[in-house]
Amino acid sequence: MKAAQFSRFGGPEVLEIVDLPDPHPGPGQIRVVVHAAGINATDCKLRSGLLSFGAGLPQTTGRDVAGIVDELGEGVTDVAVGDRVFGVSDDGAGAAELALLTYRAPIPPPLGFVDAAGLPVALETATRSLDQLGVDHGIRLLINGAAGGIGSTAVQLAIARGARVIGTASAANHGYLRLLGAEPVTYGEGMADRVRALAPDGVDAALDVAGSGVLPELIDLVGDPQNVVTLADIDGAKQYGVRFSSGFQGHAFHALAEIGALIEAGRFWLPVERTYPLDGISEAHRVSEYGHVRGRLALVIR
Repeated sequence: MKAAQFSRFGGPEVLEIVDLPDPHPGPGQIRVVVHAAGINATDCKLRSGLLSFGAGLPQTTGRDVAGIVDELGEGVTDVAVGDRVFGVSDDGAGAAELALLTYRAPIPPPLGFVDAAGLPVALETATRSLDQLGVDHGIRLLINGAAGGIGSTAVQLAIARGARVIGTASAANHGYLRLLGAEPVTYGEGMADRVRALAPDGVDAALDVAGSGVLPELIDLVGDPQNVVTLADIDGAKQYGVRFSSGFQGHAFHALAEIGALIEAGRFWLPVERTYPLDGISEAHRVSEYGHVRGRLALVIR
């Protein structure tokens, strides 16, 4: 099969398309013919060497996958060959023609493969973070970096739980956040004052998706570092006593099976801003890191 991999850490230019042996599923796994694969920040951090899950070089890449089941591992009874599914590549090798999945769910009927490929990691990460913050009906939640893929997902999931959401973004994305149901504020100097103008009584919890050095402001707004979760600022989390959320603390893959009801009710939408062919993955990584993407990016593989 054709697959993307890198043999050294570095910028997007280290990615290359290679031929690898076709994978086959083990117990509990399925194999899918990949139609689309999402691009997310974890992929870029692994490629650059900023993050490591202990794998050596060369490494494959890509975690978000959508495609059609073509092989079943032992004990798999919840899907059949020919089903449309989306999920998370078990070995981070989703940017390929074939991929193995353990955590998966049927693609909701309204979605095509490209839109479904943008969902898995964003859904799991946003759900896990909201659970850690105890976001529920009546909670006032501030999301720093609300217009990206995970931020957009967290906005809508929090609103579905009955929370009031204030989201930081550039002025160009304020209309987009209103469309999702959030109250937008511009990030940067004076952000805390702008939040207080919207919520004079303060906010109950804050989620930092952007990692833009705002943890002291978020703590000040919520009153307690334990009511702040960051997905992007591990050093700041240690410095200020904020919780850093990662999959090592447990996963929320149940979100994959649960999102269909919201999508079919018209209460959830995560746009894919741009698509690329598999051999355009270097450019997709470049845009993901530096392009201020609204929503998600995806590779169209089949």
